[in-house]
Amino acid sequence: MPSGCAAVLPLFARLPDRPALPRPWRRGGEEPICFDERLREKEFGILDGLTTGGIRNIFPDQAEFRRLLGKFYHRPPGGESWCDVILRLRSVMDTISLHYAGRRVMIFSHQVVVLCMRYILESLTETEILAIDAKGDVANCAVTDYRLEADAGRDGRLVLQRYNVTAPMEEDRTPVTKAPDAIAGARG
Repeated sequence: MPSGCAAVLPLFARLPDRPALPRPWRRGGEEPICFDERLREKEFGILDGLTTGGIRNIFPDQAEFRRLLGKFYHRPPGGESWCDVILRLRSVMDTISLHYAGRRVMIFSHQVVVLCMRYILESLTETEILAIDAKGDVANCAVTDYRLEADAGRDGRLVLQRYNVTAPMEEDRTPVTKAPDAIAGARG
């Protein structure tokens, strides 16, 4: 990654106090990592930590709302819909455009954020992004990569190069997992 790269992480990323980019990812000067709470995973509200079966058993009304509204639009109490996440991400993209125009940016985040970012960057429809989601989870530490196609449109556009690629982990002989984070807070 060339000099002039910026990395943006969710506010609650498990890293030491505001480190610089690790040496393999930078050349030249130190590039600080920026933390942005808007990149946090979707807020699941009262459904956090529950399986689909658990939601049906404990909150049958929410299971029915989700069935009626669909995964994209359902907002559980205390939580967010995919549309809410997309609104946050549009704001992040505005900030990145303003402060990091012309630079490479690495964003570290989670499943729904990765998918919603694809929805924005690729101008996907609800049906298209939900079909991608249905194909499988975003693997832990997977890479999704875009390149600027400068000749596309007035200002160019970002074009998907790779999605959900785990090769960097496999090259390092690090096991690729899909396990969710352990529940760290009290429930109820």
